[in-house]
Amino acid sequence: MNIKLLKQLSKNSRVDVADLAVMLGMTEDEVRAEIAEMENEGLIRGYKAVIDWDRLDNAYVSAIIELKVTPKAGLGFEDVAAKVMRYPEVESVYLMSGVYDLSVVVKGKTFQEVAKFVAKELSTIDSVTSTATHFVLRRYKELEVELLGSGKDERGSYLL
Repeated sequence: MNIKLLKQLSKNSRVDVADLAVMLGMTEDEVRAEIAEMENEGLIRGYKAVIDWDRLDNAYVSAIIELKVTPKAGLGFEDVAAKVMRYPEVESVYLMSGVYDLSVVVKGKTFQEVAKFVAKELSTIDSVTSTATHFVLRRYKELEVELLGSGKDERGSYLL
């Protein structure tokens, strides 16, 4: 496993293989072989563009949902996490330490759509004892990509 290669791919997965080879002191064939091996082993799970959705007219709403869960014997939190991650509205699911157990990132077209999803789907899952919803108002950085400065902040600024 080549950590330097993984770091370069995580910064920009569109870097040309020839450029990666130069950066890492490898041949192009070695880079291709390493990438293929890491993909086959499941270490590299996919490639994704980071999109500044706020710049589009049809932007979506994101929320971070905290779930408190009573884990089932022998299954821990895995059973609930597996159910939650199957919903198309769910972008990410994380097991957390602290006050709540699972952190779920959800997207929808409106605040109401997300609230309805939480009320009718997430909160009704067996073992979920409570939820807390936090709506994302603005994204400044996502997956190591800075989004600040790419659009105007419509909330304005106020001096006291």
